[in-house]
Amino acid sequence: MPTEPPPREDTYIFDPESGTEMVRLTKQHRIVTRYMGGLFPEEVDLSAVQRVLDLACGPGGWVLDVAFAYPKIEVVGVDISQAMTSYARAQAQVQRLHNAAFNTMNILKPLEFDDDSFDFVNARMLAGVLSPKDWPGLIQECKRILRPGGMLRLTEADDMGITNSAAFEQLVITGANAARKAGRSFFPEGRYSGTMAMLGRFLRGAGFQDIHQQAYMIDWSADTPSEAYAASYENIMIAVHLLRSFMVGVGVISPERYDELAQQAIIDMQSPDFCAIGLFMSAWGKVDK
Repeated sequence: MPTEPPPREDTYIFDPESGTEMVRLTKQHRIVTRYMGGLFPEEVDLSAVQRVLDLACGPGGWVLDVAFAYPKIEVVGVDISQAMTSYARAQAQVQRLHNAAFNTMNILKPLEFDDDSFDFVNARMLAGVLSPKDWPGLIQECKRILRPGGMLRLTEADDMGITNSAAFEQLVITGANAARKAGRSFFPEGRYSGTMAMLGRFLRGAGFQDIHQQAYMIDWSADTPSEAYAASYENIMIAVHLLRSFMVGVGVISPERYDELAQQAIIDMQSPDFCAIGLFMSAWGKVDK
């Protein structure tokens, strides 16, 4: 008799142990980091940074890049997925990045670090993990483990992008409805969940100082001369495949209708007339203890 798989302890909308999701996160890291202009905000005095943390690090792209670029900085990544942290740890060993470390950890629980442990905490694309009620507690935990003058940076996107594909747009709207039904949205209506709009408020509410916010745009239309189209297309195509289980599971769309929209959206994305932009935002602030 086949046995039932153990119940998942995570709250991620995708399977965190999925190899497919690992590939997607790797691609996402590369393009997001490029359009953010680097690994850290310009305001960070890296000469004073000794230890940094990446929350929900996935396969460890940001941690590995920081560890390579700044060998004197100790870089720690945490993720609930054993597959992700094991892969990231292996990559660090192969690249001989002795200043990189990875731990399996649930960020919805108290972080397993002492007070005043880090100079910088990076939290990127956590909307797929956190419900609105989870954010304040995590922000407070970040504040606890940051040293005086330490910085927390939050980076989020609200959807997969704005395009001229009717099928793609319908998927985005349905995704927003699925997030709302699953209790993952800050906004009661519309195509946006509202996470981007909340980032500055999270930091202000937790008492962070010297808060900055920066919006970023990726033009990934089919005729863009850069690699933005290819990288974004691959990322979104995988996301569309992975989102099926979540959106059908919460009951906002039938499997047949989802497959119809997904197939047409992929066809549209391959058209030379396809037009698209992706929007995301960062907010960062310092701890004043």
